[in-house]
Amino acid sequence: MEPVFFYAMPHQNDLNTLQNAARLLVDRVFRYKQWTPASRVPLKVHFGEHGNHTFIPASYYDGIIDWLEAQHAETAFIESNVLYGGHRTTRKAHTELAHRHGFTRVPVWIADGEAGEDMADIDINGRYFKTCHVGRLIAEQEQIVVCSHFKGHLMAGFGGALKQLGMGCAARRGKLDQHMGVKPFINPLQCKQCGACLKKCAEDAIHIGRWSRIDRNKCVGCLGCMAVCPSNAVMINWLRSLDKGFSERIAEYALAAQQGKRNVYVTFAFNITRQCDCVGQRMKPIVPDLGILASADPVALDRASLDLLDKRAGRRVFGRGRHILAYAESLGVGEREYELEEIKIN
Repeated sequence: MEPVFFYAMPHQNDLNTLQNAARLLVDRVFRYKQWTPASRVPLKVHFGEHGNHTFIPASYYDGIIDWLEAQHAETAFIESNVLYGGHRTTRKAHTELAHRHGFTRVPVWIADGEAGEDMADIDINGRYFKTCHVGRLIAEQEQIVVCSHFKGHLMAGFGGALKQLGMGCAARRGKLDQHMGVKPFINPLQCKQCGACLKKCAEDAIHIGRWSRIDRNKCVGCLGCMAVCPSNAVMINWLRSLDKGFSERIAEYALAAQQGKRNVYVTFAFNITRQCDCVGQRMKPIVPDLGILASADPVALDRASLDLLDKRAGRRVFGRGRHILAYAESLGVGEREYELEEIKIN
């Protein structure tokens, strides 16, 4: 059973305290595991889609960077390109967006090349995959601090350490693997023919008209159209998508992405929204901020995040997708049992 270290967010907080809390939590994980940082330890982050305002700001990572630099470890922000069209589809545009969003203190590394073509094939013995396609720069690292924003997600139900590890570290081909079989459709009675989905789609799969539709033969299942539709006309057959094992495919990619690594996982449970940071629009948090969590076990970390959220809300907030925890445990990614240790800052 791995510990999950937790800093609870008080009613009022300041940036310096949050930075110190993140630094202290990372230090506690390294000390507990008796690890010495590798010579190069990048931070896996999410830069936030253009128009999104609730992603974790770059300044929140300064405490972790301070700690790594004090240990003489080279660091950078590392991320992979997305499957859908937009500002994070190519390395050039992705890097420019990262800089606009304030990620300038350390270099920005896009792990899978200019357009997602640079990948490492990692063999696993999963139910869905025998080989997973991970961004090459991520696969080459000995150690990564995987920083996640805990929030909801259209398909996965919730996003945390496992999703950041599985989907976030995959090259574009790997992201497509995980989305296989997940195809949205347009309800023509709700469609306002505004064209937002058409502009978002990089596959030319959408036809707008009196009977708007999505060409399933062209659609890659990235759900960018669903994220930007202002009238909620783009829909998913949820029962069919759950049968396809979307969360289980993420878990298998999480196994591949952490293979052979001594990763540390940090979750920022702030700005908890219904949808993920890939949505390029303003969203309102659905519950008060919880705090920061850290562990060497991504399964325990996600379980602790869900438990704390449910306790705060007095109900189960994110109901879908929780079976990823049991499946990830069966693969050996981590364990659901954990011991929560709350950290205080004087």
